[in-house]
Amino acid sequence: MLTKKTSLSMALSSLTLALATAAHSAPPSRSDLLNEFWSPDRLHPLECRFGVLNNSPWGLPRCMQAKNVMSHLQMLNDIAGANDGTRAAGLPGYDASVDYIKSTLESAGYDVTLAPFPFNAFYPQGPGTLETTAPDTTSYEWEVDFTYLSQTDAGDVTGPVAAVDLALGPDNASTSGCEAEDFAGFPAGSIALVQRGSCTFQIKAENAAAAGAIGVIIFNQGNTEDRKGLMNATLGDDYTGGIPVVFATYDNGAAWAGAEGLQMHVVTDVVRKQTETVNVIAESRRGNPDNVVMVGSHLDSVYEGAGINDNGSGSAALLELAQQMRRAHPRNKIRFAWWGAEESGLVGSTHYVQNLPEDELKKIKVYLNFDMIASPNFAYMIYDGDGSDFGLEGPPGSKATEKLFEDYYKLRALPYEGTEISFRSDYAQFFTDGVAFGGLFTGAEVAKTEEQAEKYGGDAGVALDPCYHQACDNINNIAQDALEINIDAVAFVTSWLSLSTKVIDDEIEAAAKKDEGVAAMRAFSASSSASSYDITHWGKHWIK
Repeated sequence: MLTKKTSLSMALSSLTLALATAAHSAPPSRSDLLNEFWSPDRLHPLECRFGVLNNSPWGLPRCMQAKNVMSHLQMLNDIAGANDGTRAAGLPGYDASVDYIKSTLESAGYDVTLAPFPFNAFYPQGPGTLETTAPDTTSYEWEVDFTYLSQTDAGDVTGPVAAVDLALGPDNASTSGCEAEDFAGFPAGSIALVQRGSCTFQIKAENAAAAGAIGVIIFNQGNTEDRKGLMNATLGDDYTGGIPVVFATYDNGAAWAGAEGLQMHVVTDVVRKQTETVNVIAESRRGNPDNVVMVGSHLDSVYEGAGINDNGSGSAALLELAQQMRRAHPRNKIRFAWWGAEESGLVGSTHYVQNLPEDELKKIKVYLNFDMIASPNFAYMIYDGDGSDFGLEGPPGSKATEKLFEDYYKLRALPYEGTEISFRSDYAQFFTDGVAFGGLFTGAEVAKTEEQAEKYGGDAGVALDPCYHQACDNINNIAQDALEINIDAVAFVTSWLSLSTKVIDDEIEAAAKKDEGVAAMRAFSASSSASSYDITHWGKHWIK
C-alpha cells in the first residue's frame, strides 16, 4: 500500500528528476526547475492522492493539471450543448451546471450549500425595432444604430418623442434625466429622448417612467469620440420602470433632438421575469472558521453561448482546486463559491455579501476572484490591489494579495501586468464592503496592444477573447497554456493563504494604526463607496 511517506518520497523523486533533467542541458535556473516541477508532462496517478503535495503552495500547483480542468470544462460544454447552447442563470443549462458542481464536490467529501436568491432573468428573444412614423418613415438598423439596454422590460410602443434636458456638442456635461425636475412639463404618453451622462441609466429610465413616459431612448453622450457609438449597457437587475428602453448612437440622438413633430415606434422583444437561482457554497472541513480565505468564480454564462472561458475557466479551476485540497490541512478555513447571475449584474455575489451578518463578513480575511483565466489571445493580468497601475487602491490586504500573485509569476519568470478595479466581476461587493481581495484575469473584449503581443505572444489588435459573450465561447475557446499557468497560480496563492494570512494581517494592522482602527478601515459601506468612486460598471455592463 502506498503511504503518505511513500507519496512524499515520490514527490521528492519527481523534483530530483526535474533537477537532473535540467542539469543535462544547462545550469538550471529556479524558474526552469519550478516550471518543470509545476507543469510536468506526466503526473504519476498516485502522487496527489494522500494530501502531502496538496498541502503546500509548492506542491499543490503540481497537482493542478490542465487536463483535469479541461475535463470539467468539457462537461460544462456538453451541458450547454444539451440545453440550447447556454448555461445562463434561470435556465436549465445553469441548473445542470449547479448539479455537476454539487455532485462532484459531494463525491470529494464536501458538504454543499445551495443558497437561493431572487433575480430578474433577462433574455433577448430577437432584434428590436426602432423607426420614425412621423413626419416621415425611417427604420434604424439593429446593433448598428441602436440596441437593448440589458434588463429593459418588453414593450411595443408608438408615440411622440420628447427631449429631456439635452446638452449636445463636444465637451458637454450632460445630466439629462438625472433629476425628477428634468421632466417638468413632460407630456405623459410620450417616448423620452434622454442623453447619457452623470447618473446611471436606471435612474434616467425610472425618472422617465415616473413622469409618464411609455418608452425611453437613451443615446450616447457625444462629449468625446469614444462616447458616440453603441455600448454594452444595463439598467440593472433592480430596474423598476416597467417600460421599454433602448440605447442609440449619439449622432442619431442629436438628429432626433432637432426634429419637429417626431413620432417613433419602439419594440423590445425580450423576456424579463422575476425568478430565483442559487449560489453554490462549500468549505474545507479543517481550518480556523474565524479566519476565512474565500475563493470564487461565476458559474453562469450569457444567454448567447456556453460560456466556457467566461466563466467556465474560473469555475472549473475552482472545482479542481477543491478536489485537490480535500485532503489538505489548512490552518485557515477555505470557502469556495460558484456565483449565480453574475451576467445579470453580479446578483449572486452581491446578494451574498449584503446579506451576510457583519460578524460573519469580518471573518473573511480575503476574497480571491477568478473570472476568465484562459482567454485565447491572453495576457496575464492581476487585479491592481495596490492602485499602482490605475490609481484605485483596494481595501487593506489587497496590496499584499496582489504581491503574492506577482511573486508567483516572478518565480516562473513570466510577464504580468495589473488590471483595473472596474467593478466588472464578483469582487465588487467585497471591495465596497472593505474586504481585501485579489485575483486573475486574461482579458475580454479589449484588443491586445502591441506591447502585450511582445510580452505574451498572440495577435495585436485582436480582442483578448474574440468570442467574448458569443456563441463561439465553447470548448475550443480556451488557451490551454494560459490555463495551466493560471490554475497553478490559483493553487499557489490559495494554498499559501490557507496556511498563513500574515502578509494580509500585517497590512491591515498597519492601516488600522494609520487610520484609527480596523473598524474604520472596514467601514466601506456600499453607499459610501458609490459616492467615493466613479463606478461605471456593475458586472460586465456599463451602468452609467
